Amino acid sequence: MLRHAIAPSRRYTKASHDVVRHPRLGSDAKVLLLHVQGLPEDQAGQALSEHARKLGITGRAYQKAKKQLAENGFVHERRRQVGRGHWATDQLCSNVPLTAEEARRVLDGLVVAPAPQPSAQERTVGQPGIRAVGDSLPVEEEREKNYPHPPSEAEAEAEAEAEAEAEAEAEPESEAEPGRDSTPDPELNVTERLLLSLRHATPQLHLGVREARGLAELAAEWIRRGITTTDLRRALTSELPPEGVRSAVGFLRHRLVQKLPEPPAPTDARPATPPRVRELVPCAGPGEDHVFRAVGDETHCAPCRQEEARASWATQAAAYAQQPPHIPWRERVASLVANPAETA
Repeated sequence: MLRHAIAPSRRYTKASHDVVRHPRLGSDAKVLLLHVQGLPEDQAGQALSEHARKLGITGRAYQKAKKQLAENGFVHERRRQVGRGHWATDQLCSNVPLTAEEARRVLDGLVVAPAPQPSAQERTVGQPGIRAVGDSLPVEEEREKNYPHPPSEAEAEAEAEAEAEAEAEAEPESEAEPGRDSTPDPELNVTERLLLSLRHATPQLHLGVREARGLAELAAEWIRRGITTTDLRRALTSELPPEGVRSAVGFLRHRLVQKLPEPPAPTDARPATPPRVRELVPCAGPGEDHVFRAVGDETHCAPCRQEEARASWATQAAAYAQQPPHIPWRERVASLVANPAETA
């Protein structure tokens, strides 16, 4: 191979051999990293995807290149909250591999979170007046939690069950239903928490503690018939009326009664008939008289059958030994050719 290289005098980027010859980085990842390394300071604040778009690396190619750079420690990302419910993503590109702790220290030294500024409001014109009644929000107003990311289905169900248990415990014991048994039923507790958690799936199915207790027995019958809580939740929250649910209690009671599955088929609890023990029969073989338990209609026991098979094999072996030796076909053909009179 012939090589002729002239070092540029300006507008060049120093590239480390660790990057150029990296075995786990593709060509797009190397070009993107070298491009970012040679950027001026005024363009360093742009996102990595913007630089990749300028190089024509988009779509799946960009995702693959970014994944390779992140797995090998050249690109690190961190999400942080900047105030007023907004989030920002910090990206760090390095020409040497960095660990997560090293990248965190670098980002902490480079990024300074801005302090939240108060909103600019115009001063009120005129003299202060009397505060109007009813402008403040009630203390008991239900406020939902503000998540930076929507929780997963498993987290939502766990949180719903925890809130349902808290509401059930907050209900005074003296206000319990008069006909309800004092001993707790695990199936009723499970279905009651499930019914209280349906409001997280859809606000139309919001139930109070008393309403959930009134429907817990109908829902517990589903559990007794082998339906899981996941299937029960799906049956109650799927295919809601397009015009909306007018009464959550009436709608859920109708579904629990009308869609109640069939009871499981009764299993045959009768004990299996023990196998009949065969009687002992005398063996017809030689030697002393002895008996055995026959499986079918055999007349000899297993040891006698083995001796009989061994004797039969010895007889066949002796008869085979008395036979004349086997002559290969080539020798037989040669003998017939040599003595044509014998074939005639």
